[in-house]
Amino acid sequence: MSIFGAIRDAIFGHAQAAPAQPAAMPQMSTPAAPAAPTGPGLVGAGAQAQPVDVDAVLARLAAEKGQPSNYKTSIVDLMKLLDLDSSLDNRKSLAGELGYTGALDGSAEMNMWLHRHTMRQLAAGGGHVSADLQG
Repeated sequence: MSIFGAIRDAIFGHAQAAPAQPAAMPQMSTPAAPAAPTGPGLVGAGAQAQPVDVDAVLARLAAEKGQPSNYKTSIVDLMKLLDLDSSLDNRKSLAGELGYTGALDGSAEMNMWLHRHTMRQLAAGGGHVSADLQG
């Protein structure tokens, strides 16, 4: 599995596993549609019925862990928050997946680029990501 895929699946999977929120907003009924295929390999792989609130999922995970984290700007902290290996090798792999062309040296520039583009890809893939997180 790709590093980005692991990040996406961790966030989207936590959103699906989150307890139902109290009815704060009325839900509109829609005509019945055929059920989307499901299975072990499809969790987080396709379009979601509703956009995943990436900000809320990450904030909830950070609160549950109760440790200081700079996940809003740091790819390393984001990966740690998701219990993923944040090693330089994995960040280099992520850089290749996302098309980073700079030096693969783990610099602040590289890491900030990775975070920005990870968030943008999550938004493009069905996540609601605030402008704050997209950088």
